[in-house]
Amino acid sequence: MDYRKTNAPVTTITRNAIEFQKEVGNIYEVVIICAKRANQISVEIKQELNQKLEEFASYTDNLEEVFENREQIEISRFYERLPKSTLIALQEFEENKIYYRKPEIEQAGNSE
Repeated sequence: MDYRKTNAPVTTITRNAIEFQKEVGNIYEVVIICAKRANQISVEIKQELNQKLEEFASYTDNLEEVFENREQIEISRFYERLPKSTLIALQEFEENKIYYRKPEIEQAGNSE
C-alpha cells in the first residue's frame, strides 16, 4: 500500500470511541484490530525504508571517514514526516479498509 497517499492526520486528534465501538461492539476489540494493523504497517514501512537506504550503504571498514549523503538524508526525513502507523491504522479502520474476522463466531457457525 502507498502510505504517501493516505489522508491520515500527522498529529494525534481526539476521536469518539463510541463511533469505533458501533461496528465491532467492543472497544477493546477495536484497539486490538488497530494495533495489529499498525504493526503490519510499521513493518512494511521499515522494510521499504531499509531497501531504499541499502542503495547508499558503504561496506568500508574505515571508521574515520563519515559520508554524508544528501539523498539518504532526504529519504530519512520523508519517512520521519509520514503519519505514525497507529494513526494510519485508525484512519483505515474509520474508512472500513481493514479486513478482520472473529474466529469464535466462524467456529460456532460451522458446528451447527
